[in-house]
Amino acid sequence: MVQSLLIAVRMARLSRGPCVGGWERVRGLSTRHSALCAPQGTVEMRETGAAGAEDPSSPFSRSLIGTFFQDQPLLGNQLLEDALLQGYLRRHLPPEVLGEVCSDLERFSERLCSEIQALGRQCEETPPRLQHYDPWGRRVDRIITCPAWGRMKEISAEEGLVAAGYERTYGQWSRVYQVSKLYLYCPSAGLFSCPLAMTDGAAKIIESIGVSGLLEKPFRQLTSRDPKRFWTSGQWMTERKGGSDVASGTETVAKPQPDGTYRLYGFKWFTSATDSDMTLTLARVVDKHGETLQGSKGLSLFYVEVRDEQGNLNNIEVQRLKDKLGTRQVPTAELLLDGVRAQRISEEGRGVASIANMLTITRIHNVISAVGCMRRIINLGREYATKRVVFGKFLKEHPLHMQTMARMEVETRAAFLLLMELSRLLGREETGCASELELHMLRLLTPVAKLYTGKQAVAVISEGLECFGGQGYMEDTGLPVLLRDAQVLSIWEGTTNILSLDVLRSLAKSRGRVLEAFFTDVKRKLEAASVRPALTPAMKAVESSLHRLGQFAQVSSERGPDFMQLSARDFAYSLARIYMGTLLVDHAAWEGASQSDLCAALRWCEQDLCPVVTKEKTGCYSRDSSAMDTALVYEGSPVVKGRL
Repeated sequence: MVQSLLIAVRMARLSRGPCVGGWERVRGLSTRHSALCAPQGTVEMRETGAAGAEDPSSPFSRSLIGTFFQDQPLLGNQLLEDALLQGYLRRHLPPEVLGEVCSDLERFSERLCSEIQALGRQCEETPPRLQHYDPWGRRVDRIITCPAWGRMKEISAEEGLVAAGYERTYGQWSRVYQVSKLYLYCPSAGLFSCPLAMTDGAAKIIESIGVSGLLEKPFRQLTSRDPKRFWTSGQWMTERKGGSDVASGTETVAKPQPDGTYRLYGFKWFTSATDSDMTLTLARVVDKHGETLQGSKGLSLFYVEVRDEQGNLNNIEVQRLKDKLGTRQVPTAELLLDGVRAQRISEEGRGVASIANMLTITRIHNVISAVGCMRRIINLGREYATKRVVFGKFLKEHPLHMQTMARMEVETRAAFLLLMELSRLLGREETGCASELELHMLRLLTPVAKLYTGKQAVAVISEGLECFGGQGYMEDTGLPVLLRDAQVLSIWEGTTNILSLDVLRSLAKSRGRVLEAFFTDVKRKLEAASVRPALTPAMKAVESSLHRLGQFAQVSSERGPDFMQLSARDFAYSLARIYMGTLLVDHAAWEGASQSDLCAALRWCEQDLCPVVTKEKTGCYSRDSSAMDTALVYEGSPVVKGRL
């Protein structure tokens, strides 16, 4: 009887739930830190009363789950926690610019903790959905996104995440400022960084064509700081036949109209940020005989407003939203263009040439996302290492764990300096300050940085998830999304192989001048860094690798295009590693550099900086090796046996 009464009392307590006095806040959301995955407006709670107080020997008797709860990693002010970013800005920005930029970045970093991080999480938890019909059967094709996605658009305008690159308040340093801000923003953005990349790219195209007439309105909207006026742009290039191969893969046609406009007919297989206000797209103009010109010379660039003034779609049918591995926050769709009203903004047949500037911008945005997410996983990992106890010690007290994180840190530092060099070069190009050498370096480094950091991001973030053990694999921690989203970075805007071939095209089109610029720039930076003897081992490694790369370039030019194509990937990797090593050495030689800057330069240069020469010695670029590659891949395949 007494036992039954005790059970009844205990059940009554549980049914009422915890009393207010029996709980305390473990970590509140402050302006300094925010919980990694807590939804906006929630707080994490912990029971203060002793679980199983009636029976101290049975700690699981009341709560059933024990008394220990692991503290989660918290997000702090990302500017103040990033010594390399602060050091870079101090080194490069003029004093009159430095104060304003750092003040804004520090304020913005606080906003990341207090508001943006939670919004980004909501975007991940509430992906877009497609409503084909309204309740009365009308075809509406409405892409429904969560309120947080709309709020991200407002914040992007308020913070000038696109506008900063075009206002040029800080002259040639405006892009450095903008890229620094986006670098801090991307890991918390809920992938709103994707429409911002395309918006920036569209604004760049319009600026290069000329901001006047028809294009004045979209340019002002794309670069506005007013949330009510700010537009985002999509990018509709990919069709069923081809992704990067737009020259042969584009089937969409443009029929001229009497008023000078065009009507577009076609099927776009992959359109990112489909909920944007406008887009740029490629199509083939139909001549008076009903014919179109094939190849890249037949493609022209068109400007399209997605909806009319009444909010109706511009003769567009949304077939379906893509079901993707990552980037689920971004609405990506297949579209049928059935008489879409459009304006041609390039010269006829000059569409591919017109999007070159856009590709520079979107590829740099790809690098921003890669480096920003690498930095974020490291910052969270090192914070967690001060809280997680294993085998009687904090993780940070285990040398092997710190060695692993240090290797991740070196990769991230190299990638960061490459990103910032790109932003510096872009700023100088846009303000007319760039030398011929700098223009060549911008052309060469853009594909190199994109392809290399895309691969780095997947590796570093994957390693970073291991730093959290099993929790790194749990979706509700908000950690796995970093890896899922990172996988797109080596695919979007050109896969690794496509960009490796683009590097070769840059060499061929410039008749080798971009490679000459590369060698000249590396040698200049190394010469300037020679004032610091401690850097000698790193400098020798870079110099030796540069010499071997030069010899390879001379020999490869005599072996024909097949040899160069086979070596393209390793050649691009060699360019990346040598230049990253050069930038690390250059930064470590700065008078304000830290001991960690020196260590990072030395450690980076311990690896093989010129893998293309190492691989060439094994004969892996020969015709025999190429034939063996195919044999290895297709051994046992019915294709080879003639079954298919």
